[in-house]
Amino acid sequence: MSDDFMLDTDDLTRRMDGAIANLRTEFASLRTGRASASMLEPVQVDAYGQMTPINQVGTVNVPEPRMVTINVWDKGLVNKVEKAIRESGLGINPQLNGTIIMLPIPELNEERRRELTKVAGHYAEHARVAIRNLRRDGMDQIKKAKNDGEMSEDDQKIWEDEVQELTNTYIAKVDKALETKQEEIMQV
Repeated sequence: MSDDFMLDTDDLTRRMDGAIANLRTEFASLRTGRASASMLEPVQVDAYGQMTPINQVGTVNVPEPRMVTINVWDKGLVNKVEKAIRESGLGINPQLNGTIIMLPIPELNEERRRELTKVAGHYAEHARVAIRNLRRDGMDQIKKAKNDGEMSEDDQKIWEDEVQELTNTYIAKVDKALETKQEEIMQV
């Protein structure tokens, strides 16, 4: 490989790791029939004039396998938290008990499980697209260096193979995460 050109593969790896982390966050928001505090992570509450995550306005607990509770610290925010959960699209009906909001997690039927696996598939496809866009950025840097005379065609091929190999590794990670999530969703 040429000494003149150095592709920052660490940067590409870091950015692809970011795509995987984002995918895992999106997967955590999908209900699988079990209660989980992470399912509330994407829900934002209009608190004190700005959008705030639920875990910053109250304590989120999972006291039993089919129940999540939120102990809201500020009594004035209870209705806003309840409204945010209702509008989140999680399909959960909050129940108020003073400053505690209880979220009973209903059993998922077969049709809803299939819908959730499709949603998981869409999330995975978004992650694949993000990774492919990062591959394109790396390939563009390589082509520019080749056109600027910073590397030979042999070096260009070596760098392109390295970027493709990195891309394939991360696409496989997305596929594995999707397969695991779909199995978890379909598990009765």
